[in-house]
Amino acid sequence: MAPSIRTVSLRPSAALALTVLTTALGPAHDALRGHAASVRGPSVSRALAALQRSGAISEETYKQDYGAYVAAKRSLAHLSGTRRTELGAVVANLQSMAAAGRFTPSRLPVLFLTLERNRRWWTTEPLLGADERVTFPDSKLVWEHYPGQGIEIQWLATFGKANGYFNSGHENGNMRQLLDEAIPLATKRAGGIAWEYLFSFDGGSPPWTSGLSQGTALQALSRAYQRFKDPEYLRAAQQALGIFKVAGSTGVRVATKAGVEYAEYTFAPGDRILNGFVQALVGLYEYTAITKDPVGLSLFEAGDAEARAEVPRYDTGAWSMYDQFGESDLNYHELLTEFLQHLCERTRKGPPPTSEAPPAGTPPIPGDEIYCTTAQRFGEDLKTPPRVSLLSTRLKGGVRAGVTISLSKISTVTLSVRRGTKVVWTNRATVEGGRPKLLWPTPKRGGTFSVTLTATDLAGNFATAQGTIAVTHE
Repeated sequence: MAPSIRTVSLRPSAALALTVLTTALGPAHDALRGHAASVRGPSVSRALAALQRSGAISEETYKQDYGAYVAAKRSLAHLSGTRRTELGAVVANLQSMAAAGRFTPSRLPVLFLTLERNRRWWTTEPLLGADERVTFPDSKLVWEHYPGQGIEIQWLATFGKANGYFNSGHENGNMRQLLDEAIPLATKRAGGIAWEYLFSFDGGSPPWTSGLSQGTALQALSRAYQRFKDPEYLRAAQQALGIFKVAGSTGVRVATKAGVEYAEYTFAPGDRILNGFVQALVGLYEYTAITKDPVGLSLFEAGDAEARAEVPRYDTGAWSMYDQFGESDLNYHELLTEFLQHLCERTRKGPPPTSEAPPAGTPPIPGDEIYCTTAQRFGEDLKTPPRVSLLSTRLKGGVRAGVTISLSKISTVTLSVRRGTKVVWTNRATVEGGRPKLLWPTPKRGGTFSVTLTATDLAGNFATAQGTIAVTHE
């Protein structure tokens, strides 16, 4: 009998950062055919056999995992269309990791759980929409559908759910169950453990992990230790510090002039995504405040020094920047505002305490109000209309001209051009703040035209502006 599956529905208190990691993926794998030709290295069966011969895994584990792989390939042979594509991508990712020598004893549990869940889903359950989340019976893990990649454990959503259980104050059993499921699925990485993503995403190949999701895991595990006094949660939290200590593709640590940045993705250390960095700091602060671990304090302070310098650069004066390249969408702006507020609430009380007293004469590190003031400004941006004005006043006739405007923040702008009372051209586009241009194929015979601009920001605030443009004869 097929399992009874349900779509995830979380209360707002449990929805910590659940909009993250759901952006569009790169091109999906062709189920197996094109991928198989590119595999160079051990097959799945040979990689498992080598681990069993070396004594790294038991014969029982070998038989169980090999059986799951054979069952998935048999199921795949009977599928077609979307179901074949989805399960095939999961099988292909598994084959890639085997060929790359990434089959390690600690990684096998999550690899083959993912394979088995996908085999069951795509052979018995309904098709899913993009980014739809589901859970399985008797499990608290959150799975998400990434089109062309199957369903994958959404670790950020999973640990966000654990934090929701903690905040509720009366769901201790659910919190324990979730974390007791999650801990054995961590992989040894960077001298500690990490919860890895096993699919291709935004140019990154599996397995990869994230400072954002790891920081949220650190927060949930620390809180569980505080509430239950179970040393297993403390050990897991201590080991979860590993990726914050290590640079390169293994960890998320990126040295800066001011301190340390904690990257959102291990495969993209050059991407400076502020919301992930800030949430990593929230997790490190909470871990240190609860455990009094000086290692946690050192990691927090290094990141805090960089964040104090970095946060102001992400404030455009009207909206937030997502990374060093562009503005946030609405979800990420709200998310960053929430994370900054969390960091504000913690750092305004000073650094997290540790069991070790600072050297004599060491001045206290004050809470940095930059987080508080920036969070407040970003909150106000959600209610403030954009500022828009017309900059172009003269254009050549008979060309595909660009009408230059001044815009304070990312908005959908409508350009309406009139000759007298007649509208001769309209154009609409979503553009970032600055001096963007909107297309207008100008008439050859020229003339003077009235222009109306309407700008609506991502939060629904709008503003209008008027102007005229003189179009010269061709």
